[in-house]
Amino acid sequence: MTGESDGSGAGTETRDERLTRNLRELLQEVRVAQTGVQFLFGFLLAVAFTERYAHASGFEQIVHLVAVVSAAASVALLTTPAGWHRLLSGKRHRPLLIQVGNRLTIAGLVCLAVTMTATVLLLFKIVAGPSIAAVVAVTVAVTFGGVWFLLPMRMRRDGNGAGTR
Repeated sequence: MTGESDGSGAGTETRDERLTRNLRELLQEVRVAQTGVQFLFGFLLAVAFTERYAHASGFEQIVHLVAVVSAAASVALLTTPAGWHRLLSGKRHRPLLIQVGNRLTIAGLVCLAVTMTATVLLLFKIVAGPSIAAVVAVTVAVTFGGVWFLLPMRMRRDGNGAGTR
């Protein structure tokens, strides 16, 4: 079997080596995202037990609940690849782990973007008012959508960086 270049100039890698590297990279990337989302999730849970929350409007409580649910979904989706890796470790499961893990990680990032946008909306609604909150939340959502999803999809479509993996 002919190996494929890994783009680092280190030579070629076999299919098994590529799968191992891809799985290792996926799990490392997920570890980075997990820490932040778990911290944010804890903060969002604590907010509900503050005195200020008792006086929040219905809209503010709904936005908060959207943030909590999307954070919980993000935690679930981003931790699944690591859990699956522990339960299904072995070379024969690597292709499945990578394929499903990639999809779950992307879904987890979508949920994280929703969480961040809802959290920013809530904060700005309370601090700066609803009009500024709407503008800032839309800006945050567009930024996440652009840099996390649209830009990489465009690069993939246009072939930019095609030889790097």
